[in-house]
Amino acid sequence: MRTLWQYPSIVVSFLFLCFGFGMNDNARAQKLPLGFVYVDEVVPDIRTDLRYRLADNFVGATVDGYLGARALLTQPAAQALAKVQAELREQGLGLLIFDAYRPQRAVNHFARWAKDLSDTKMKQRYYPEVEKTELFSQGYIAGRSGHSRGSTVDLTLVSLTAPYGELDMGTFFDFFGERSWLDTKSLTAAQIHNRALLQQTMKKHGFSPYSKEWWHFTLSTEPFPDTYFDFEIRDDLSVQ
Repeated sequence: MRTLWQYPSIVVSFLFLCFGFGMNDNARAQKLPLGFVYVDEVVPDIRTDLRYRLADNFVGATVDGYLGARALLTQPAAQALAKVQAELREQGLGLLIFDAYRPQRAVNHFARWAKDLSDTKMKQRYYPEVEKTELFSQGYIAGRSGHSRGSTVDLTLVSLTAPYGELDMGTFFDFFGERSWLDTKSLTAAQIHNRALLQQTMKKHGFSPYSKEWWHFTLSTEPFPDTYFDFEIRDDLSVQ
């Protein structure tokens, strides 16, 4: 009696059926959607510190979908950022990205966290002036985010010369409160100047700000205004 292993072509076909489709599906899942790019491939000297990849954020944990450290944006948004970076570079400044494309699963994670009123471990640092029950109503948390459309970015200015580091904007990234609003009066002259420089330069190159977050900008001519993506952020996604 002959065994299956005496028919190698059948064995190969069987193994392909068992594993091949899964591998192909996985490979497809690891591709960048058409129109997206890694920002550092368009702006090589840009700095990135994706805060939702680790636990230094208002949730206090790694956020769903953040498996890599490289920022992703639509190609038009990245190209616009390249123009911003080029202009700032002439002044000895540059951009530091805190968040860019954000998977919908991350937005869902934020929503689950906001509804869990027992979890307030990060309140004193990130939202001391706002009750957690009000994060939705005040616009800090939402069921959908422009970030998931791929053309919204959170960032600040950094000095490329001594003293190095972030410019003082009056609050740190993701501080939920009036001091982060564009029309706040609680700023020093230097902080007002730094915010104005960021706002003016970003708007000059096609980005629109958000009134409650000085760090938040969306490309006015975003290519996917009605599409919310959910692919994971990884450092090795291949281009289609």
